[in-house]
Amino acid sequence: MLTQTQKLYSPEEYLALEKVAESKSEYIDGEIVPMTGGTPNHNDIAGNFYAHLKFALRRQNYKVFIGDLRLSIPRYRLYTYPDVMVVQGEPVLLDDRTDTIINPLAIVEVLSKSTKNYDQGDKFDYYRSIPEFREYILIDQYKVYVEQFVKTAENKWLLSEYESADDVLALSSLPFQIQLGEIYEGIRFETSAGS
Repeated sequence: MLTQTQKLYSPEEYLALEKVAESKSEYIDGEIVPMTGGTPNHNDIAGNFYAHLKFALRRQNYKVFIGDLRLSIPRYRLYTYPDVMVVQGEPVLLDDRTDTIINPLAIVEVLSKSTKNYDQGDKFDYYRSIPEFREYILIDQYKVYVEQFVKTAENKWLLSEYESADDVLALSSLPFQIQLGEIYEGIRFETSAGS
């Protein structure tokens, strides 16, 4: 019986395919992985966070990006699309591409059932290899719950958890704070015990 071997792609092949693709895919060390579609809650939570952050940082030395800007992590041969990224100063573009950066200060991911373990595990490992990276925010889309990881001066990562709509998330790497109720504004959680 013949077994099919999975084709591995070079970063250049991936970028060429991504340029004409109808949907986004991640690239992980030669493998192209289609990104799953988002839910309305996922989109609204990311949008709420982005809107408040963008407004709070206006006229300051930060750039805020949402969803469509690609992040490259050369050490792991990874290309991905974080939900929200913040760069201090100007973004450093990969090979002068206008759609791929390499220097986020902070990253926000809205967790889904299919990506939660990856976002909390391997992806966080990959992100930590970025020299400028100082803060990681993980937002649950199924209940009010936020995890904040902050890199300390001793190069350790400190975890804080927030579970109430009245809690205030204050970022450490940049001048921004937000009440969880604002992150989850307009969100309707599933009431059934679905999958």
